[in-house]
Amino acid sequence: MEYLNERLNKKKALENRTKRFAIAVFKYLNSLEPSMANRIIGNQVGRSASSIGANYRETNRAESKEDFVHKLSITLKECAETEYWLDILKSMYPKSVAVQDLHAEATELVRIFQSARRTAHAKSTNSPNSIGKSVNR
Repeated sequence: MEYLNERLNKKKALENRTKRFAIAVFKYLNSLEPSMANRIIGNQVGRSASSIGANYRETNRAESKEDFVHKLSITLKECAETEYWLDILKSMYPKSVAVQDLHAEATELVRIFQSARRTAHAKSTNSPNSIGKSVNR
């Protein structure tokens, strides 16, 4: 029972972390000067950053192991996209500590979700219910 509570607490902590990250991205975007480039990039990074948490919540409500791996893969893709757009903002605003911090958090989230996906994929392909199934998403 303690193991289940620990897993639930870790999931909740990561859900909260992704939510705080999205809010931090939105606050940063609101601080940028209005320009066409900032509007375009802001739209992209705002959507992908907020999608990380939304997709991770979906992941935690998956209906099967394969569904879990698939949704985790989508979460990872959104992380990678967010990291890309923040990398562009880092290049545009190299002195911005805020964008440096956001980029570092996006990179850390990519690592977390890569590791989780790798573990989940290995478990789903090694389980007795997945014989003959391939989950290469």
